[in-house]
Amino acid sequence: MQALETLPDIAKNRTETANYSLQWVGMEDIAVPISIDVTDGNKQVVSAKANVYVSLDDAAEKGIHMSRLHAILNRLATNACNKNMLDVLLEDMVASQVGISRSAKIDLTFDFLLPKSSLLSNEVGFQTYPIEVNGELVDGHYDYALKITVPYSSTCPCSAALSRQLLAKAIDKDFTAPRIDKQALLSWAQTTSVAMPHSQRSYAYLELSLSNHAWPALPPLIMQIENTLGTPVQTMVKRSDEQEFARLNADNLMFCEDSARKLKAMLEQAAWVKDYWFKVEHQESLHAHNAVVIDQKYSK
Repeated sequence: MQALETLPDIAKNRTETANYSLQWVGMEDIAVPISIDVTDGNKQVVSAKANVYVSLDDAAEKGIHMSRLHAILNRLATNACNKNMLDVLLEDMVASQVGISRSAKIDLTFDFLLPKSSLLSNEVGFQTYPIEVNGELVDGHYDYALKITVPYSSTCPCSAALSRQLLAKAIDKDFTAPRIDKQALLSWAQTTSVAMPHSQRSYAYLELSLSNHAWPALPPLIMQIENTLGTPVQTMVKRSDEQEFARLNADNLMFCEDSARKLKAMLEQAAWVKDYWFKVEHQESLHAHNAVVIDQKYSK
């Protein structure tokens, strides 16, 4: 009777197939709430999806103990999610496998929500930024990476130059006298649209290798990226904000190569970034295709 009441655990059996170790075994897309530092000790709770893995180094062992990994992951629901916490999580994931694993890995993906003030009118809206945190513990060495997507606006310098040329031609055509009356020109400018440069929503996709360093607080990092590019997308706006946004775009005309060089300069000066890969993508309004730049610090 006792044998019938004991639940079978066939994972404890030795494997009957060829004896090979396996690099990563685990679970993906586990829902878990996590708490992220914002500013001044405040935290934001977000809904994340997690992947957790351990190595199966004992070639004769049939499988890993997945429920133990899930139980350890659930600690993120009640603890701040930072490097120190993930260090402990990875250590405990290895320890939970009672000698059959030596390495562990975790991936966390979530949308980070930030309030954003308008440019001039002091209105506030909210914007989300896709974030991914990757952590590994391999042979006693911690290795972390951060992925982040930041949208921005880009106005084509070539299109702006061509538009200015058409504007100059229109002024030359409509004002034939040697001298132009200032008030007449102002009235003409208020009512005449000759040509507009094309602009597009654009994206910066960054993958930052941190090695054993902690990732920085997300709000100032996002703000630094947006300030570097110069034309962040807006949330709630009034007409004054829209006009200021148009001015910012005129002051920050960018080919994709320009935005890429801005980002590269920022990343090269970031001592906490050990390696990087990034892609900028200008989703063209002129073409049916996108203009992109891909760059990285070291060759893979």
